Amino acid sequence: MGPHPAVAAIRLAVRRVLHDVLTEFHRHDGHGRPAEEARRPAPASVPRYAEAGAAGGPALHERPALAERPAAPLVLVACSGGADSMALASALAFEARKLDVRAGGITVDHNLQPGSALRAAEVVTRLAAMDLDPVEAVAVHVGREGGPEAAARDARYAALDAAAERHGAAAVLLGHTRDDQAETVLLGLARGSGIRSLSGMAAASGPAGRYRRPFLQLDRQTARKACLVQSIPVWDDPHNIDPAYTRSRLRHEGLPALEKALGKGVVEALARTAQLSRDDADALDTWAAEAELAVRDDTGQLECAKLYVLPPAVRRRVLRRAVIEAGAPAGSLFARHLEEVDRLITGWRGQRAINLPGRVEARRQGGRLVIRQS
Repeated sequence: MGPHPAVAAIRLAVRRVLHDVLTEFHRHDGHGRPAEEARRPAPASVPRYAEAGAAGGPALHERPALAERPAAPLVLVACSGGADSMALASALAFEARKLDVRAGGITVDHNLQPGSALRAAEVVTRLAAMDLDPVEAVAVHVGREGGPEAAARDARYAALDAAAERHGAAAVLLGHTRDDQAETVLLGLARGSGIRSLSGMAAASGPAGRYRRPFLQLDRQTARKACLVQSIPVWDDPHNIDPAYTRSRLRHEGLPALEKALGKGVVEALARTAQLSRDDADALDTWAAEAELAVRDDTGQLECAKLYVLPPAVRRRVLRRAVIEAGAPAGSLFARHLEEVDRLITGWRGQRAINLPGRVEARRQGGRLVIRQS
């Protein structure tokens, strides 16, 4: 008798991602390393797991090293202890045993709730019991920039990036589900941020596609059911039901209201919208990258007349690329900024220079659009 359908579904999703990681790993190594490099000696001891110590730093627990082990990509799972990420961790542990993949786990302690260090240590213990190695808990400080949700996300990804670099991980798996994707699309729609925002989360993102999201085609209930039938303990973060957080209100009030008004299938439809929007946005980005070469003069300056004849969606992408290249932080650059720059092309009436984030300014001068830091 095979596994429960929910367990089979999460394992299949992870297996597909691991096959992609292996393919890319061997392609990068030139279809496998040379024979003399194919096997490398292990260090004197191999970290079993690391958990947050009293001073906030990692305390390593070690096990005897093997004499040598084959070179294989390391895949980490980012695990909060919730149902989505625990289901992901269990599937990674199961599938990695059957493939030439090393599997480890990272949990991030945001220090936002009492007892968070203890919960992080519990997650470490559970991941280690799955034979994931290395396993580590990392404590972070969450700032205030961009609001509590954005600040926590920035701190979390910074910690995951650092962990991936420290351990040489080929990929980091994230437990975002189809429900999370639907919420992300609605949040983007509410901000009026354009088609790229409506495209939601990519299946692969980050430096060299480091972050992988195997569950974007699976709903949240599938992950929870997989944990239930495997008797995997999960932790339900109280922030996920706290109405002080926008995503929480959307999850527990907004989406149910939409489903009540429009019928079932809203989540699936929003997830499809994300994929269609991503395909369109990718095509427009490619068009803009090619167009940018054609609208610059011999000195590299943007020519306003050539920009004017571009379709608006392409022109604004060219402008955004140019403003970011000049030093504006991408996360601080909003649609209203680009609309003001675009008016220097389409509604020129002798306007003064436009101030942009990152002390960047854009001005029209002699038929050229000059964008530079002040």
